[in-house]
Formats: sequence, structure tokens, C-alpha cells
Amino acid sequence: MFNVIILGLSSLFTDISSEMVYPLIPLYLTSRLGATPVIVGLIEGIAESLASLLKVFSGYWSDRLGKRKPLTIGGYAFSGLGKIALVFANSWPGVLLGRIADRFGKGIRTAPRDALLAESVDETTLGRSFGLHRAMDTL
Repeated sequence: MFNVIILGLSSLFTDISSEMVYPLIPLYLTSRLGATPVIVGLIEGIAESLASLLKVFSGYWSDRLGKRKPLTIGGYAFSGLGKIALVFANSWPGVLLGRIADRFGKGIRTAPRDALLAESVDETTLGRSFGLHRAMDTL
């Protein structure tokens, strides 16, 4: 149950930081950096597409390697680094790199994290564990 709580807290704090930053990105891009709405859409499209594609492959890599923790920790680290990169971005390509790093992290951590959660508890508490994690993630 320890892994469930630690992963839940990691998800909670990562999502809090995302929800604090992402609503401001389009405004920052258009008003401060002079980006057009097309650039904003391009940045978000590339970032979200990358995350979706990597979710498929990271589960496969996790199963092949048999190592879930490095991918999970690396994913959370990339997300944090991506948000730090946004602080220093002074052009829209800088924002794009920050968003790519963040969504890369999300993409590589999701499937291994879920497998790690499943492996951390016994079968009788599996649903409760995923429910607790999801509750902390969406809090």
C-alpha cells in the first residue's frame, strides 16, 4: 500500500502543477511571445500526440524490460523538468520544448505506473488501490 500512496501523491502534485501552469500557456504565448493561435494549436497538438503515442509504447517497453520503477520515476522527472523549462522559455519554441518534455514524461510513466500499482498490492485490494490512486490523481 506504500507504493499506492507514494504514486498517488506524485500524481497529485504533478497534476496540481500542471493545472496551475497549462491554462496560462496560451495567454503567455499570444500576449507576451506574440505567437499566433495556429502556433498555440501546433504546440498543444504535438505535445498531446506525443503523450498518447508514448503511452502505448511505454507499456510494451516496461513489460519487455521488466522494470517499471525507472520508467515511472523518469516520467515524473521529465514532467518536472518540462515545467521548469517553461519558466525559462522566452520564445514559442522554448515553450514547445517544455511542453514536449512534460508530455514525454506523462507518456512514458502512465502504463508502467499502473503496472507498478497492480504489482504492489494483492488481488483482494487491487480495486481499492486503483481507486485510491485515481482519487488522489483527480483531487
